[in-house]
Amino acid sequence: MKPRILVAREVFPEVIDRLQEHFEVDDNQADLVLGGEGLKARLADKAGALTAATDPVTAEVIAAAPGLKAICNFAVGYNNIDLAACTRAGVVATNTPGVLDDTTADLAWALLMATARRLPAAERWLRNGEWKGWQFIQWLGSDIHHATLGILGMGRIGQAVARRGAGFEMKVIYHNRTRLPADKEAACRARWVDKDTLLREADFLVLVLPYSPATHHIIGAAELALMKPTAHLINIARGGIVDDEALISALRQRRLSGAGLDVFEGEPKFNPGFLELDNVALAPHIGSSSRATRMAMAMTAADNLIAALSGQRPPNLLNPDAWR
Repeated sequence: MKPRILVAREVFPEVIDRLQEHFEVDDNQADLVLGGEGLKARLADKAGALTAATDPVTAEVIAAAPGLKAICNFAVGYNNIDLAACTRAGVVATNTPGVLDDTTADLAWALLMATARRLPAAERWLRNGEWKGWQFIQWLGSDIHHATLGILGMGRIGQAVARRGAGFEMKVIYHNRTRLPADKEAACRARWVDKDTLLREADFLVLVLPYSPATHHIIGAAELALMKPTAHLINIARGGIVDDEALISALRQRRLSGAGLDVFEGEPKFNPGFLELDNVALAPHIGSSSRATRMAMAMTAADNLIAALSGQRPPNLLNPDAWR
């Protein structure tokens, strides 16, 4: 008998087909948000699951699934998973690093350029029929070329963002807990600085660090106060890294020139104050959302699950102690 698994959110039919070669699949192609109770009910008799960042794999969910052996996120982030509870229960957990780096970096640049040149507000103005003619001093934005690109969090995605800065002849600075090796710094044309220097010098600050209790509100009122009033903040990481209320206040008072945001605290709900601002570019958490990349993410998660339930060490294992 094939092991039973859950696919917790809608995925491409090709992914379901691949999984069905190995498992009895309980899918969620209706794409209902299961939540904690729904996930607990559906996982009770399963050996494994493909989960998304929206699926709260809590200690309670894990305890209710005595046969569970593997949780495979189709995301690079995994703050939805109680990793310690997985390890205690002998449940391996995996993610999908690497396959979404370039696509997410592209989205960072889309937001950066949109906020620099005030595209969202300019488009609304045009669509509302307010454009009555060309003017010399009209819709003045910020130059990207030769500006200073700051990156907080210099993992794979951060490095991909940095490399793109070369095309605009930008000065690239970054802060990371661990400094990159010299060859990687050279490839990114980037220089390590302390966090306060990063905040003070960046014309465009891109956030690319994982969410954890340690990074909660790592950008708050005090940090925003260090930034130039002409600077722009770009968040493609996770909601909760930025204190959204403090950011709205800074943008409203023009203590910060603009922001480009793909993630929010409490999403899909978010602070309605953002909608009152004309100096933000907003996106609904679509950093990795190209068809090719989302397919690669789902297939990578499927490969992780197939390996884990076949007795092979999954390639993207997050908790090796559970495997041992």
